[in-house]
Amino acid sequence: MQIIFGFFIATGIAFFAYKVHSLNVSGAIAAACIGAIIFGVGGWQWAILLLAFFITSSALSRAFKKKKQNLDEKFSKGSQRDAGQVLGNGGIAAFFAALHFFYPNEAWVWLCFAASLAAVNADTWATELGVLNPHPPRMITNLKKIVEKGTSGGISLIGTLAALAGSALIAFLAALLADNWSVFPIITLAGFSGSLCDSFLGGTVQAMYFCPKENKETEKHPLHTCGTKTVHLRGWKWLDNDLVNLICGAFGVIIILLLKRLI
Repeated sequence: MQIIFGFFIATGIAFFAYKVHSLNVSGAIAAACIGAIIFGVGGWQWAILLLAFFITSSALSRAFKKKKQNLDEKFSKGSQRDAGQVLGNGGIAAFFAALHFFYPNEAWVWLCFAASLAAVNADTWATELGVLNPHPPRMITNLKKIVEKGTSGGISLIGTLAALAGSALIAFLAALLADNWSVFPIITLAGFSGSLCDSFLGGTVQAMYFCPKENKETEKHPLHTCGTKTVHLRGWKWLDNDLVNLICGAFGVIIILLLKRLI
């Protein structure tokens, strides 16, 4: 019954998100599937973490939409999330929620779930709030090269603090719901590490393209915002932003497992 109830709740939320243009059709379908697993198998505690990520990321995206208007040409996709983005951000979390069905009493499954969401939430907050930084970001690879706002791999003070805050929010809720405040710092650190991993991949091996007409670097392919065909500039062609987001969540899981083992 919980799984059936979870499916209907997740579908309702996904439909609402579609109506307010936070998700497109494919994104709504993917969100309903992921939500059904997390709501249905995990229960309301797990659902709260997912909703915290989804609500805050959607709210920030809307709140600073005007600030990002001039940066849309850099990002591979718009503000309406599609299936790839939803799976990239929530796929790892859904996996551990499903794993909870087989290991209902294992605390590490909850920690991995929380860490994956902390990582993608940190990355989303950094992206959405990083545009508020008064100075251009610097490349994470050497911290010396100054790049345009929105450039993959670029980090700033406000973006970094936003990543830490985004991770801490999920960690706070996870610790509160588990009634175990000792996990707060390690989930926060794991999530923050995941966002740094995302930035590093974005600045090194993520596929990036170039628009010859606008003379600008972009994630968009095969066509730029202006309609011009983009050409491969650097990185692995198969590693797009959605896969980088998936790795971001997975890296958060790796870090939380390492920290748990060390502690």
